[in-house]
Amino acid sequence: MTSASATPVRVNDFALKLASVNGTGSSSVNGLLMHAMFRMGIPVSGKNLFPSNIQGLPTWYEIRANKSGHTSRALDYDLTVAMNHATYESDFNEVRSGGYVLFDSSWPLDPSLLRADVSFLGIPLAEMCNESFRQPRERILMKNVAYAGALVALLGIDVDIVSQLLAETYVGKEKLRQSNQRALSLGYDYARENFAPLPFGVETMDATADKILIDGNTATALGCLYAGATVAAWYPITPSTGVMDAFTSLCAQYRHDAATGKNNALILQAEDELAAIGMVLGASWTGARAFTSTSGPGISLMTELLGLAYYAEIPAVVIDVQRVGPSTGMPTRTQQSDILSCAYASHGDTKHILLFPANPVECFHFAVKSFDLAERFQAPVIMLSDLDIGMNDWVVPRLTWDDTYAPDRGRVLAAEQLEATDRFARYSDHDADFVCARSLPGVSAVGAFTTRGSGHNRLGRYTETPDEYQEVLDRLARKHAAAAKHLPEPLVERRPGARIGVVTVGGCDLAVREALEILEERGTVADYMRVRGFPFVEAVSRFLEEHEVIFVVEQNRDGQLRSLLTLETLVPKDKLRSVLSYGGYPLSAATVVEGIAAQVGR
Repeated sequence: MTSASATPVRVNDFALKLASVNGTGSSSVNGLLMHAMFRMGIPVSGKNLFPSNIQGLPTWYEIRANKSGHTSRALDYDLTVAMNHATYESDFNEVRSGGYVLFDSSWPLDPSLLRADVSFLGIPLAEMCNESFRQPRERILMKNVAYAGALVALLGIDVDIVSQLLAETYVGKEKLRQSNQRALSLGYDYARENFAPLPFGVETMDATADKILIDGNTATALGCLYAGATVAAWYPITPSTGVMDAFTSLCAQYRHDAATGKNNALILQAEDELAAIGMVLGASWTGARAFTSTSGPGISLMTELLGLAYYAEIPAVVIDVQRVGPSTGMPTRTQQSDILSCAYASHGDTKHILLFPANPVECFHFAVKSFDLAERFQAPVIMLSDLDIGMNDWVVPRLTWDDTYAPDRGRVLAAEQLEATDRFARYSDHDADFVCARSLPGVSAVGAFTTRGSGHNRLGRYTETPDEYQEVLDRLARKHAAAAKHLPEPLVERRPGARIGVVTVGGCDLAVREALEILEERGTVADYMRVRGFPFVEAVSRFLEEHEVIFVVEQNRDGQLRSLLTLETLVPKDKLRSVLSYGGYPLSAATVVEGIAAQVGR
């Protein structure tokens, strides 16, 4: 076993992989390290790759620090902490040449696993924790804190910041804080006494002063709160449960009248996703701002009532935090495999409004936008996040809010407006966006009508007459198309001399941006566009028309964004080439570079 070099040559530019067993408490410890680097002002990311069982299977946590702000997932690692014997071989193989492995030397390491180009740092973590702690469970948990202490020493992380984070984590739990501090010191002292600093590490920066750490699910819930949502119905499903957990906590604080003791919000756990969307439609029909959160399997169950909402023109907001499918798939892995199912959810001719956030900041703002769009266009709006955005902490700019914001409630007729009309016809008298005025129940008897998912004409009456049916259905298509100009514009970056374009969506953003810089250094220059909504705005078609070849980068097997672009624009199909990653892990720049370079011959 060898020790680390004493000459640091790489500062704030490295990747760690922390391998453990699910249920041993490693995730919170690993997050502590990432948070400490953030407080040191360093751009950093943490990716929690965990199994869908409660305990016993392998789990990994990946930390990438990069002074230039490139924080998409890395594919090779400068240091791996190997705490799971079952994954030693694969974990060791992923360390870059010249890298390091930190392992528990309480047990001998199989010599066949050693690599001549990797340094192995052995620390008797189990022995130290067995000597210092009495309870079996405590020994397991504190072993993780001890390796964190060793990393603090080896990487030069500010130990005072780590101690402060422990104090904040265990406020009011002094015994737990002391145990964690003692375990941290065990690893820290051992590393300081036995190893030299690594050739990479951290130094204080000032790159996060105006930033926060937040996950997309929390940001989404905050957006729903700020949008004025008062009704939420859901059925628990990974990875979207965090949205409703956060919304429930926020409502306890901000939707509770301390004077009367009454709640000003209603949160319902339904028996299934079909019931959840039904509750949302009922609440929205009466005038409340209502939403549900779900993932792919829930979307499958909701499709029938999403079709009802589309045809009967009832507002609804659906938060889809995408995961790996089909069927149950891999619940704790990320993917972008719901694009087509959401765009055309339900049988018959339906098209829905979609928003695609790329980070927690956009989750916050797009959640607000979803409610405004849903009520303006009297239709379901589906915001497609994903597990990586939703469940991992991201370093993002501080959230901002415009205090002059006024909700766009759309065309809702008040009592005096209804009573001034001779007859209220629900699906006639549309505006320039092909949206008809609606009434709310209980406002006026003049506004009463039958809300139906069966064939109806512009008066809201039942019909099976082809012309009357088609008139309503054609208006719905025009209304959907008209929504495009109210959606977020795509983000476009142009580079001089670019003849090819790269298009992506959602959480692929950071990896693709980094990949384009690498490709440019190698001589391949490309323009960039990130789609942020559907129906597509005119700028999307223009970008596609302007380039000879378009690479569409997305995280699903079938190229769903590419298919949607082919169906909904006039771009020739052979101009669009797919770069796909769908194994369930967050996208890396290396995957994008490889996928594009292989097709352009570089």
